[in-house]
Amino acid sequence: MGRNIRKRRTPLATKAIAASAALALGGGGLVWANFYASAHEDNSGWNQTKSAGAQVATIDCPDVGQKLTNVPQGARQGVAKELALLDRQITEAYKRLADTRQAQAGDAGFVNNAILGPLKSKRTATLDRIGINIRRVGGTAPGGLDQLAQCQGVPAEQPETNDGDAGDGQNQDGQDQNQDGQNQDGQDQNQDGQDQNQDGQDGQDQGNGGQAGNGPSANDFVDITQVQGNAQLGVGANGLPANGDSGSTGSFTTNCGTNENENRNSDNVIVAPGVSNGAQHQHDYVGNQANNAFASDQDLANGDTTCQNQGDKSSYFWPVLRVQDGQNDIDANAPGGGQDGNVGTIIQASEAQLKFVGNKTSDVVAMPTALRIITGDAKSFVNGNNNANANWSCTGFEDKVQLHDKLPICPEGSSVVRTSNFQSCWDGQNIDSANHRTHVAFVQGDGTCANGFQAIPQLQVRLVYDVQAPQIQNGQVQNAYAVDSFPDQLHKAITDHNDFINFFDENVMNEMVQCINSGQDCQ
Repeated sequence: MGRNIRKRRTPLATKAIAASAALALGGGGLVWANFYASAHEDNSGWNQTKSAGAQVATIDCPDVGQKLTNVPQGARQGVAKELALLDRQITEAYKRLADTRQAQAGDAGFVNNAILGPLKSKRTATLDRIGINIRRVGGTAPGGLDQLAQCQGVPAEQPETNDGDAGDGQNQDGQDQNQDGQNQDGQDQNQDGQDQNQDGQDGQDQGNGGQAGNGPSANDFVDITQVQGNAQLGVGANGLPANGDSGSTGSFTTNCGTNENENRNSDNVIVAPGVSNGAQHQHDYVGNQANNAFASDQDLANGDTTCQNQGDKSSYFWPVLRVQDGQNDIDANAPGGGQDGNVGTIIQASEAQLKFVGNKTSDVVAMPTALRIITGDAKSFVNGNNNANANWSCTGFEDKVQLHDKLPICPEGSSVVRTSNFQSCWDGQNIDSANHRTHVAFVQGDGTCANGFQAIPQLQVRLVYDVQAPQIQNGQVQNAYAVDSFPDQLHKAITDHNDFINFFDENVMNEMVQCINSGQDCQ
């Protein structure tokens, strides 16, 4: 397919999406712009710019997809394509922000007039088509869609937060975790992922950094040996381990490799079915080998699998990790790669552990075939932490330090670790939902499922990477590693996420449930 970047790649199926490679101020960063407060018309966590001299690092637009909680089935594919178009519009605006530094320096109104204004017009038309898609099949479009057209500039000097522990504003029961997802009361939205440039002047000196000019910067890294211990997995209430010493204490481990096949593409069949390059960043795929934007459930059910247990045809996928070593990988000129600001050498994980565990308060029930779960939020740098679920650490430190908004610099002999604990409460009816969130939920703090949801096996993914430790010199990071992201998300650690589509054979799924509920450890 067009975005697959195995060594034998077929011709690209889509036009190039806007590149993010920006010329830098101070060596390697995104150029800056002046921005007036009048551009801010919503109440998101990015407080209104106080002066015309504020510098713009990226663009923050309301996440329309999280507002659409009731889209009729017949309208979902059309709506998904329009949502992907909204993403591309943001990317194009971000590229223009990066490419027009001289014009911005000479005209304080340039960002408003030449970037945010035209972007609002494009989004207004797209939002109108979303409403038409919904009404065409007899649905009711949410009120106030047009109010989601306005975007704002995110200033380089980001608002400081009260503490480093994200999630006081997290929704506890999962059912309401997406209310006003793009406008999350401001102060809550910036508690964990939004304080990377607390010194202000550091961000101005080095820009956004990175090989393509869109991050990461030195402020995105921290020496894990210097971090005060906080080993909690999950961002607030998101991603807490569901298992414990009581309830269903067993486990089921499936071994599906580390993507030795180099099966990658920049699609996301969950969020953007039928849209080539819908993710605008590359995913590693293990398990099911048929996953691309155009794969139907039947295609996935008939697909090959890399799992040792051939009864597991589930699809497990996550954004790739790269070393920004100045080299070009095979996708350097492709959508989802260099054309979308994802550059450097892709690193294959040295370990990919996929384990399903139980619930510490009850038995679990079987997952339905084709159940889709997204954990984490690829847009959480601007969306805030409502759906964030990012955990970064180093081998030897996992029980001491878990980072959410920073990338760890590991000591010699230690490897980078990414961990994701998925939602494990299911509404008992749906394999997906309009915003891909509300049919599943995280466990509550006591391990229970709220609102009548049923406990299902919790997928726990642990990825290990042998990465040379980045070096920070004179406020610049050398040999940085980065998680692939949307261009405007600046490769921030908080944007890490993980995806799962269940295609276990029914007998194997029942075996999993029996093992977990009886306290056995199976594989």
